[in-house]
Amino acid sequence: MRGILGRLIPNDAAIRTGLRWKLSAAIALVGALVAIALSLVVHNAARVSMLDNSRDLAIERIQVAQRMYESGRTQTFGVKVDDPAIPRDLLQKVAAGRRATYVAEGAHGVPDIWAAVPLKDGRVLSLHTRFTDRSASVMQDLDQALFIGSIAVVLGGSALGVLIGGQLSGRLRKAAAAANRVAKGEPNVRVREAIGGVVRDETDDLARAVDAMADALQQRLEAERRVTADIAHELRTPVTGLLTAAELLPPGRPTELVLDRAKAMRTLVEDVLEVARLDSASERAELQDIMLGEFISRRVAAKDADVEVRVIHESEVTTDPRRLERVLFNLLANAARHGKPPIEVSVEGRVIRVRDHGPGFPEELLADGPSRFRTGSSDRSGHGHGLGLTIAAGQARVLGARLTFRNVRPAGTPEHLPAEGAVAVLWLPEHAPTNTGSFPILPLSGA
Repeated sequence: MRGILGRLIPNDAAIRTGLRWKLSAAIALVGALVAIALSLVVHNAARVSMLDNSRDLAIERIQVAQRMYESGRTQTFGVKVDDPAIPRDLLQKVAAGRRATYVAEGAHGVPDIWAAVPLKDGRVLSLHTRFTDRSASVMQDLDQALFIGSIAVVLGGSALGVLIGGQLSGRLRKAAAAANRVAKGEPNVRVREAIGGVVRDETDDLARAVDAMADALQQRLEAERRVTADIAHELRTPVTGLLTAAELLPPGRPTELVLDRAKAMRTLVEDVLEVARLDSASERAELQDIMLGEFISRRVAAKDADVEVRVIHESEVTTDPRRLERVLFNLLANAARHGKPPIEVSVEGRVIRVRDHGPGFPEELLADGPSRFRTGSSDRSGHGHGLGLTIAAGQARVLGARLTFRNVRPAGTPEHLPAEGAVAVLWLPEHAPTNTGSFPILPLSGA
């Protein structure tokens, strides 16, 4: 059955239900089954008890009638001799020489009570009565009470399930929200503190396990970051000495190659140090008010005059100009290295777009975001991302901004065909990112 439902319902359209309603439905179902079972048992027990009482009463009446018949007095109680309507099963029992009773289903489901006794002359004395109206009324009242009780049990169980499930679901939602905050890089969040409460259950065990895992991962990441920063810091001095020594070599092609590789190594060391600082979450923006369109136009013109800049809508923003310039230059360098001209930059309000006309970003980057030292696919010239996009994404986080990536693909274009360009979009926040620990730089008085 699950296999059939799995084929009919795709993964992205799976039925989503809350724990509260699942628990409520389970309790209601169990309560209904228990109520039905108990109702049937009580109904049958009451019916059997009343039938036994009716049989005992019929036996007493037939015994009195027998004594009266044998003494020659008039018959009473509706007793008959050799009644042709006697059930055959009862007649066989009486033929064996003993008193007997028999219950037969009468009209409208009301039982008929028969009692018979053999006489000395070989005849059969019998009594035929029906289930009393009072007994039938008692059974109806009992059935009604059982029905109302079953409904009350189901409704009460459902309410209890909603209450218990709501508390458990609320604790799990708080735990999930706290875990998501931990996943986003907030090191001071603890799942156990987030769920709160005085109840100690499996949710607390799960929260403690998540907290322990987060602490272990944080320690490992911090250790790796520290090792990376130490290695890069230790490499800075010899690389600087290597670059200085290379500049003293006589001019020529070998010298140019050595200088080029030494400069590339110095850039790599500086980038690694910057990534380590960004990973430590200790970087803070120095906020200033700037006109975004004018700022981008001047910086791009100074960097590369061939890049076209369009200011669609000018806007004043509060941000860190140095970090914003770092993000912009890294996006431009990535577009120049992996894309194709023309490279276009557009500013619309607080949104900056950098587009090239190359084969687009690799699918891994679109799915998982930038990753340090990841090798790009062959359709991006095989040079990989390096650290440029990783640094851009880290600096965007410090600015409180959001950096997204997408490929330009006209509607209806087959997936196997290359894209017509890559677009990186930087969304600056509406308000200054003071929640990241950043601080504004106030202008000097009289300036």
